[in-house]
Amino acid sequence: MQSKATTVREYLASLPDDRRAAISAVRDVILRNLDEDYEEGMGYGMIGYSVPHRVYPPGYHVDSKQGLPFAGLASQKNYMSLYLMGLYTGEKHVRWFEEAWKKTGKKLDMGKVCVRFRKLDDVPLDVVGEAIRRLPAKMYIAMYEKSRSAVA
Repeated sequence: MQSKATTVREYLASLPDDRRAAISAVRDVILRNLDEDYEEGMGYGMIGYSVPHRVYPPGYHVDSKQGLPFAGLASQKNYMSLYLMGLYTGEKHVRWFEEAWKKTGKKLDMGKVCVRFRKLDDVPLDVVGEAIRRLPAKMYIAMYEKSRSAVA
């Protein structure tokens, strides 16, 4: 369920109280751990974090008008989602993330890069913070370019 909000503030205001509280708490953790070369904004109908053109001029290979997507946070119909595109940069990142989450005793409901949760208590915020902190923008760009050249 994509939002038509054009700002993060508008997006948060549109959410029911319980969802707003959960999304805001995860957002706060992301912002506290986010490298300064990333930017927060709206994209794909959700809160997004990306490497802007001022840092990575080529932009996203799928749509070069956009910055390079790194993470996203959304309220869906039946759950909330945290998108961690940085996990695409290597199996070791996925393995670390899954093991770190498992050690918390919380159930991980995860697709390829989408972590689904129904309430804030389902999310180990320290693991989310570390996942964000582990990939500064310049490292993420290098890994992204390496993965793209492997595909070409």
